[in-house]
Amino acid sequence: MKRGYILTIVAVVILFTIFVFLRSGKDDSKAAGALISDVPVNVARAVRQTLSSQMSLVGTINASNDVNVVSETQGVVREVFVKVGDQVKNGVVLARVDDEIPRSNLAASEINHEKAKRDFERSETLYQENSISISQLDAARLGLKAAENQRDIARRHMENTQIKSPIQGTVNARFVNVGTMVAPGTPVANVVDITTLRVRVNVTEREAFQLNPGDNVDVVTDVYPGVTFPGVIDNIASKADEAHTYAVEILVRNSATQPLKAGMFARVSFVSIRPKPALAIPREALVGSTKSAEVFVVRAGIAERRPVVVGQQTATFLEVLQGLEEGDSVVTSGQSNLLDQSRVLVLSAEDRQP
Repeated sequence: MKRGYILTIVAVVILFTIFVFLRSGKDDSKAAGALISDVPVNVARAVRQTLSSQMSLVGTINASNDVNVVSETQGVVREVFVKVGDQVKNGVVLARVDDEIPRSNLAASEINHEKAKRDFERSETLYQENSISISQLDAARLGLKAAENQRDIARRHMENTQIKSPIQGTVNARFVNVGTMVAPGTPVANVVDITTLRVRVNVTEREAFQLNPGDNVDVVTDVYPGVTFPGVIDNIASKADEAHTYAVEILVRNSATQPLKAGMFARVSFVSIRPKPALAIPREALVGSTKSAEVFVVRAGIAERRPVVVGQQTATFLEVLQGLEEGDSVVTSGQSNLLDQSRVLVLSAEDRQP
C-alpha cells in the first residue's frame, strides 16, 4: 500500500514537470516569434525627379549602297579592268565578255532594219501613186517596226557584253577572272559606297516614339577613341521585328582623315531626347524583372507586395508609371526575407537623387 502511494506521488511529479516544460517551450516560441517577426529593412521614398533621358545603343555600320554587279549575258570573260580596292564611278566598265556573236547579230539586225526602212519608203511612194493598197502599206510599216525592235534587242545584247558598275564606290570583291564562263545573273564584282554610312540600331516601342527623322545623334567607335561623328536619323521602321523592337537608321558622313568601314560596331547617343520629370525609385527596390515588376511598400510597419509598371530606366533609377504615389516608401534591401504583409523594422530611410 505504501509502495503504491509512493508510485502515485512520483507519477504526479513527472506529469507536473512535463506540463511545466511544455508550457515554457510555448512561451519561448512566442518570444522568439516576436523577436523575428519584424524583418530589418532599408527603405527609400518614391520621389519625382528629372531623369537623364540620353539613350545610348550599339549598332552596326553599313555602306549607304552595297551592290553585287552581275552579268546580263552569257559568254567567256575576255578582259577584267578592275581589282579589289579600286575606286570606280557610275558606268565604268568592270569586265568584258566575248562579243563576237552579239556583234554579228547586231550587224545583221541593222541590215534588216535598213532593208525594212527602204521597203517602207517605196511602199509609201507606191501608195501615193495608187499602185498598192493601204493594207500593203501597213504591212510595210509593221515590218519596219519589227526590224527596229530586233535592232534594239541586238544592240542591248551587245551592250551587255560590257559589264558596268551601276554606282560610284569601291570594288570590295571580284568574283571573275579572264576565262571565267558567266551566265545571266552570275556575280562579277561587289561595289560598295561608303562616302555616306548607315548605322542601324534597334529601339523599344517606347523609345521609338521619342525619336523623329532628322534628329541629331552622336556616333563613336572604339577605333577612334574620343572622336565623335555627327549623324542624323534617316528613318524609323513602321513595323516591329520578332523581338518587338524597331529598326532606326542613322546617316553619317564618312571622314576622309578618320575613315570608317562598313561592318564596324558603333555606339549611338540620341542627344535629341530631352530630360523629363518622372516618379522614380532606386533600381534595387525592384523585385523580379522589369516586365513583371513588383516592389514592397512599407506602411505602418507592414510590407505590402505591390505590382508596378516601369517606364524609362537609367543606371540607378527606374521610372514608375503605375502602382506608386509620390512619397511611398519602398524596400531597397531585405526583400529576400519578406512576404506580403510581413512586419518590418526600418533601419534607415533615404531620399535619393540621380
